[in-house]
Amino acid sequence: MSDALSYRPKPGEIPTTPGVYRFRDDTGRVLYVGKAKNLRARLANYFAPLTSLHERTRRMVTAASSVEWTVVGTEVEALQLEWTWINEFDPPFNVQFKDDKSYPYLAVTLADEAPRALVTRTEGIKGARYFGPYPKVWAVYETIELMLKAFPIRTCNNANYKRAMQSGKPCFASQIGRCFGPCSQKVSIEEHRARVEQFVSFMGSQDRKLINRLTVEMKEAAGEQKYELAGKRRDQVMALTAILEKSAVVLRDTVDIDLFAIEQDELAAAVQLFHVRGGRIRGVRGWMVDKELDVSTGELIDSIMQTAYTGSAVPPREIIVPELPDNAEALELWLAETADRKVRLVAAQRGEKAALLATATQNAKQALLLYKTRRSSDFVARSKALEDIQEALGMPAAPLRMECYDVSHLSGTNIVASMVVFEDGLPRKDDYRRFSIPESTDDTDSIYRTLMRRLAYLAPAGETSIPRETTSGEAPAEEIEQKRKKFRYSPNLLIVDGGQPQVAAAARALADSGVTGIQLCGIAKRLEEIWLPDSDYPVILPRNSDALFVIQRIRDEAHRFAITHQRARRKRDISSILGEIPGLGPARVKVLLQHFGSVARLKAATEESISEVRGIGPQLAGTIHRHLRA
Repeated sequence: MSDALSYRPKPGEIPTTPGVYRFRDDTGRVLYVGKAKNLRARLANYFAPLTSLHERTRRMVTAASSVEWTVVGTEVEALQLEWTWINEFDPPFNVQFKDDKSYPYLAVTLADEAPRALVTRTEGIKGARYFGPYPKVWAVYETIELMLKAFPIRTCNNANYKRAMQSGKPCFASQIGRCFGPCSQKVSIEEHRARVEQFVSFMGSQDRKLINRLTVEMKEAAGEQKYELAGKRRDQVMALTAILEKSAVVLRDTVDIDLFAIEQDELAAAVQLFHVRGGRIRGVRGWMVDKELDVSTGELIDSIMQTAYTGSAVPPREIIVPELPDNAEALELWLAETADRKVRLVAAQRGEKAALLATATQNAKQALLLYKTRRSSDFVARSKALEDIQEALGMPAAPLRMECYDVSHLSGTNIVASMVVFEDGLPRKDDYRRFSIPESTDDTDSIYRTLMRRLAYLAPAGETSIPRETTSGEAPAEEIEQKRKKFRYSPNLLIVDGGQPQVAAAARALADSGVTGIQLCGIAKRLEEIWLPDSDYPVILPRNSDALFVIQRIRDEAHRFAITHQRARRKRDISSILGEIPGLGPARVKVLLQHFGSVARLKAATEESISEVRGIGPQLAGTIHRHLRA
């Protein structure tokens, strides 16, 4: 299989030094850019037998017609060159960053003769010091409003400032008390710059020492009966205190870090960046990453670092990440060059930083869920997705009704299956169904049994009787009949969670039930491949396609629905086992489970250890021990 790659270089031709490589197609377009500490070892991974490669990697190497490399001196140089080429060539197989909004910043134009504070979404203003990003623009204006009470600096634009300085007449903002730059004739350029430096210093550190100093000055002025000065200091203290109170205190006052959280699936990742300065969250930024190749979390972090700290963004001394990439040392050196100081990457495992990372990760999970939901809610996108599914699977019409099945169990026990329904690309939750499977040999057998029960409603008249077990509990006859009417709706597309074995089992169920006219496919979670019956090769939908997104979402919904039911059954079973023991009520059952953690551990416990549990005496402990062993 590897002989199919005719452009493969001979092993001796590839150097063993650090470098950057590019895969090109037959038109010369760059498909992928990567870096390596050892080019020969890294490229050897791409030229392994095709059957051993990840599916998306296989697509890349077979689409390419040549590979070239450039040798560099160090890993840091490789990192820099890789990022330069990614920006220059925009390779389709490299991770793609998607940020659907620009974030507002508070910027101070330190390069100006009389620096000013402004709200901007433009990064890279020469000589400017940035603070943020802020989640909302009103938060920036509110911060400026409070800061100007403590440090009145210029806010007018350059045109108004130049006109005022030339005419000697203060600008309009200065006339109404909104700007206190040199054009107001109240301060010199040197005095104004001193105020600006105080402004920047406090925004950068948010140190309470300044508030304490101003408080002392306020009291001294009041003692000397300089009440006007004391009033000014009082207003400054109140403004700065309000700034601090509006920032959530999460860490010690001396902590300045950037914290990255990542939540990902096979095709996309949500990134949350928390800027913590002086122990407070000063800015939050989030964006999405589309993945073409199968990249590890470490490789993803590598790319995210390069994106986050390009332009005006300066990394702090410490950066918290979910895990360290393989080239962490080289990445630290590159970040140190960007920041002009030492930068350390840390994977927080415990403590307050790990707790903050967990909070950021929850935000990333919500962002990924919201991203999927918004894509699914677009009618035009859904319609296009269904048309793409129709074309990819060779269906005669778009799959307006899709059913997806998943099986869940705990070590072969408590086997349940789920059926979820999507109509017009959206979930139809009133048509969802759960199946309890008394016994099964494996997942394929469970799929077969589940579909035989479901397809009985669609079988030709007189061939298969409708099983009673598809409904649970006692319900009025009219309600049962109504449920059965819904259950008779035939899907256009039947999806199972799994690869070739699961699809083969589903196909056998379709054949044995006599039902025709339904398209069948399976989705393999690890590679997101679409498998059809009797096919040796999967259907690969484009990474960013809404078609794959819809299939992925219905698969995830089936998995969620199945595992929720399975856990509920397991909980009921545990409670029923212990509830059968005389003298053991709900309160004591709860105490026992909290103490031992599970029924399995309780079964393995001795009478003596059971009797040590609060509220359980020796006699009751003996009864519990005998009952569970029996």
